Amino acid sequence: MDLCWRREMEGKLAHDYLSSAKSHHGKMTSAHSPHRISVVTGPVIVGAGPSGLATAACLKEKGITSVLLERSNCIASLWQLKTYDRLHLHLPKQFCELPLIPFPDHFPTYPTKQQFIEYLEDYAKRFDIRPEFGQTVESAEFDENLGMWRVKSVGEEGTTEYVCRWLVAATGENAEPVVPRFEGMEKFEATGVVKHTSHYKSGRDFAGKRVLVVGCGNSGMEVCLDLCNFDAQPSLVVRDAVHVLPREMLGTSTFGLSMLLLKWLPIRLVDRFLLAVSRFILGDTTLLGLNRPRLGPLELKNRTGKTPVLDVGTLAKIKTGDIKVCSGIRKLKQHEVEFDNGITEIFDAIILATGYKSNVPSWLKENKMFSKKDGFPIQEFPEGWRGESGLYAVGFTKRGIFGASMDAKKIAQDIFECSRKSYQAHRHIQVLCMPRKTGQSYSRLLE
Repeated sequence: MDLCWRREMEGKLAHDYLSSAKSHHGKMTSAHSPHRISVVTGPVIVGAGPSGLATAACLKEKGITSVLLERSNCIASLWQLKTYDRLHLHLPKQFCELPLIPFPDHFPTYPTKQQFIEYLEDYAKRFDIRPEFGQTVESAEFDENLGMWRVKSVGEEGTTEYVCRWLVAATGENAEPVVPRFEGMEKFEATGVVKHTSHYKSGRDFAGKRVLVVGCGNSGMEVCLDLCNFDAQPSLVVRDAVHVLPREMLGTSTFGLSMLLLKWLPIRLVDRFLLAVSRFILGDTTLLGLNRPRLGPLELKNRTGKTPVLDVGTLAKIKTGDIKVCSGIRKLKQHEVEFDNGITEIFDAIILATGYKSNVPSWLKENKMFSKKDGFPIQEFPEGWRGESGLYAVGFTKRGIFGASMDAKKIAQDIFECSRKSYQAHRHIQVLCMPRKTGQSYSRLLE
């Protein structure tokens, strides 16, 4: 069935391309680069991070091959190229597994960055997932006439247009760094260093220097700790209220305990319990300049996607004064930062732990599934994984790898069922066109 369908699509596309070449390209091959068309019988997945790998593996398990497009030169490029050296998984490994293959038993509860990369590479190898690297997707648009998706990607060999029935957006929540601009930033950059955490590797590069870390999420907190460990002098900008919880409580992971309690108790009671135990273990964080939000940590996560900080030792450094907590930035000068409270201090470098954002609106041409404002599915979890016309989303749940794995399984099952129905319909058409002997039933021919 796939071969017949593929030939039919190639014929339609050849006619379409020839008829539009004059108005769109001038010639079959443009002056800039060749335009190649590739008809894909399975889905096209954009992004070869954990979400894309999980989806490709779940599809392969059901006998469906896919084309995986990745703009970088490796899988999980965020982990391999844009994370700091000391990074570990913040959650226990059982909550960060991809479908079908668990972490090795000998891995610790919180695997290192390198161990997680090793796990992902082994995962891709075992499912024979071979992404097409160096492919930057410029646009993806549904062709109403063909009933297909047209995905245009640019690589070293030119532009390729992939034509497919199903499209999976797997670029995720962390596709592009968020880099805020402050008044006077160019003055500070003329004499000091300003970099996003995507370019930060180790506190070793800042030994003996005064460093301001902007952002008090898990990354900002851990970067401050890393700077301390290499004898830098870090300060932390805290503008908003933040929940800081111990990574473990009562002999188990805080996250695992939370998931267990939610099976029996309402979320607000679980939040009260977490905050009471956290106060007992960590003390009153408001005394350190870390005010807590009005909503509890789990309720805040559910409503806004804002993740609580799981402390790995940073709070102790704040208590001893090794890490200084500062208010928001008003403006920058040469080697100086003026804060909202009017205080001015000298710094050698600024690290922006300001997070990442989705880039889906920059390449996906549709208006129903994804928000143009933030690049997330309009429908919230657990309903945001499926759109219209064969469009899917994975890695946008604001629930980490655990949420992405859930969606990957749903997507693979949905495409499998759709593919099976298409095959059955195509088979019926074939049978209707077949010559049959007198008295021979259609059901007999379908066997």
